[in-house]
Amino acid sequence: MRIAVLAIKSFRNRKFTAGLAVASIALSVALLLAVESARSEARGSFTNTVSGTDLIVGARSGPVHLLLYSVFRIGNPTRNIEWSSYAEISRWPGVAWSVPLTMGDSHRGFPVLGTDAGYLEHYRYARDRRLALTQGRWVDHDDEAVIGAEVAASLGYRPGDELVVSHGAGDESFIHHDDQPFHVVGILERTGTPVDRAVIVDLDGFERMHEDWAGSGTGDAHAMHDPLRHTPGGEADHADRQISAILLGLESRAAALGLQRAINTYDGEPLSAILPGVTLLELWEIVGLVERTLLLISVFVVASGLGSMLIILMASMHERRREMAILRSVGARPWQILALILGEATTITLAGVAVGVALVHGLVAFGRDWLAREFGLYVGLDWFTPVQLYMLLAVCVAALLVGLIPGLRAYRYSLLDGMTVRI
Repeated sequence: MRIAVLAIKSFRNRKFTAGLAVASIALSVALLLAVESARSEARGSFTNTVSGTDLIVGARSGPVHLLLYSVFRIGNPTRNIEWSSYAEISRWPGVAWSVPLTMGDSHRGFPVLGTDAGYLEHYRYARDRRLALTQGRWVDHDDEAVIGAEVAASLGYRPGDELVVSHGAGDESFIHHDDQPFHVVGILERTGTPVDRAVIVDLDGFERMHEDWAGSGTGDAHAMHDPLRHTPGGEADHADRQISAILLGLESRAAALGLQRAINTYDGEPLSAILPGVTLLELWEIVGLVERTLLLISVFVVASGLGSMLIILMASMHERRREMAILRSVGARPWQILALILGEATTITLAGVAVGVALVHGLVAFGRDWLAREFGLYVGLDWFTPVQLYMLLAVCVAALLVGLIPGLRAYRYSLLDGMTVRI
């Protein structure tokens, strides 16, 4: 007796209910795979918020704190770094490039970052992607600014507009540099990283703004917070400049640990150097509750889909008691009745899994550019990752176990009813 043929013929007689079961499994599997892809990509984007940078250097503090203010613009450094230290470390053997960062100001709640052209050249994110401009150009003068995609979208800025920087971070800005406006000359492509929320100005422009403001006679209130230290009278000298952090790229990543140790024991001033990838993983463990919650929700959705299949199969059992009895009368054994129900459950599951996988990959194919543009999630078109394969295998095994419940009931009916069932 060909169980598979019987299962297919049974489906033809119950197209609507079987279709509902397949749709339920397909949607739950699609959501499971979508959440897993988004989860893994979100983790990848998070851990690749800054990639290609071998070390981040700041004033002596904890690794997570240094990462938060230098990369995510959250919080402030405990103190600043002398320009002389930056210049010396940049010349050390093994250092391929260095990028200075200065922070402490904001514009309408968005952080202002002072840096140089090396930031555009060397900053990488999301699997070694480079920063790119969607409009305009990079800063060439000290009164120009480039803004992130979220700044442009939220404030409606375009190249040519003016913006005024305020001293202080976020909503705590309390002094406005109205006499030193910056002109927007470029808008960065959306990255899904803190760069989207940044207003980037030239390091000299950042310094010039505070020079002129300090020379106005109101510098005392600013002194303890100013990320730049100046000579009397507002005349700045690079030797007296201070910065907030340094991004370092090395000629060989194998030298990272040795250079990190050298910076942590630097005699010039107390400094800390962190490996951004390691610290990002440490930070992810702190905020990874959301990741685990999403995965748990998707597991419950799959359980709901399997429950729907169970309900549909169980609801049809009473109607099919005569069918089971007839099969027994023509020679079907009880174990074959059990195999028929399990075969139906397996067929529904495999069909649902196939439709769910096709649905997810179809959505990714059509929506990957939008996801990258709006959320910075770069979802690949690989058919299966090992984790996804294990998930699909677990779904199939769970479906087989669920199918045992109506299968055992049909097995018991076939033994008790024979041809005497009443309907």
